Amino acid sequence: MAMKTKKCKRIAVMTGGGDCPGLNAVIRAVTKTAITRYKLQVYGIEDGYLGLIENRIRRLTYGDVSNILTVGGTILGSCNSANPSRYPVTTGKRTRFKDVTDVCVDNLKANGIDALICIGGDGTMASAATFAKKGVTVMGVPKTIDNDLPITDVTFGFDTAVTTATEAIDKVHTTAGSHHRVMVVEVMGRYAGWIALHAGVASGSDIILIPEIPYYIEKVRHAVLERSKKGKGYSIIVVAEGAKPKGGKMAIAKIMKNSPDPIRLGGIANLIASQLTDGNDLECRAVILGHVQRGGTPTPRDRALATMFGHTAIELLMKGTKNQLVVLKDNKLTSVPLSRIAGKIKTVPKNHPLVRAAKAVGTSFGI
Repeated sequence: MAMKTKKCKRIAVMTGGGDCPGLNAVIRAVTKTAITRYKLQVYGIEDGYLGLIENRIRRLTYGDVSNILTVGGTILGSCNSANPSRYPVTTGKRTRFKDVTDVCVDNLKANGIDALICIGGDGTMASAATFAKKGVTVMGVPKTIDNDLPITDVTFGFDTAVTTATEAIDKVHTTAGSHHRVMVVEVMGRYAGWIALHAGVASGSDIILIPEIPYYIEKVRHAVLERSKKGKGYSIIVVAEGAKPKGGKMAIAKIMKNSPDPIRLGGIANLIASQLTDGNDLECRAVILGHVQRGGTPTPRDRALATMFGHTAIELLMKGTKNQLVVLKDNKLTSVPLSRIAGKIKTVPKNHPLVRAAKAVGTSFGI
């Protein structure tokens, strides 16, 4: 039997997937709006879908979410390896996958939860859409540093990740100039190049490599050598972890067999640095920023965006809206059906204005 939003008295909120600056700001906005405006009871699900599977659900009070606006990470914890539709169960040396979505639904009902607020990216929303089909009233809030969720103009966490990456690349500039080196800086983004593009342009990097525009290593080498001929003593290359050469494959760091998203990208910076060094007098170093991009205090923009998303999720829910994702579209807050974005990603168009601007100021994309 479907959960009814019109008589909503008790809601639960969870954060799924990788952590992200601004998650606590959403939890705060959801909880405070629900309690102060609608007198709802709010419950937090620990460690994302894993906590829902294991029935780890606790009450959240107004005091629990005070003073967390500026704190990175999530007070509820998260997990990016628990997919309710494909949950790994190990017996001895054998691991099999089991659909435990009905267990999750039963746990929500047992706790008297009328609606579920899911904060997450494409994987989280894919599971949220599955719950919606089973009668659970769901509201989604878009979260990912990668900015790769479709329809919404931007996701919170992205601005902080870009700021962190840009500041790191700015620092790399000085050491590259001092030692006359080529620095290859690898940033996150999975299969989309949004972080690399924005941080690369903002830091004035010389070469930007993204998944959407496969590169030629010869073109990258040529761009670096041409800079050297013109008296430029160093070069900065920003590469997205999902970038790949024309006709080649992405660099895979490892395979997590029990994870919903088993492929872990990484290592492309080391590969490019090695390729540029071979047969040349170039001195190259690879810098992999990694999880530093996920951490730290969210920027003011992300705090504000996360607050608006959390507040809007409750407002829409109390108006009877369900099974939707809150989005910022054309600078307006609205919502779209979860089914429209579940399991889909937004990539950088090859003719994106920032790509065109970067090319116009002399930035190479290795093509």
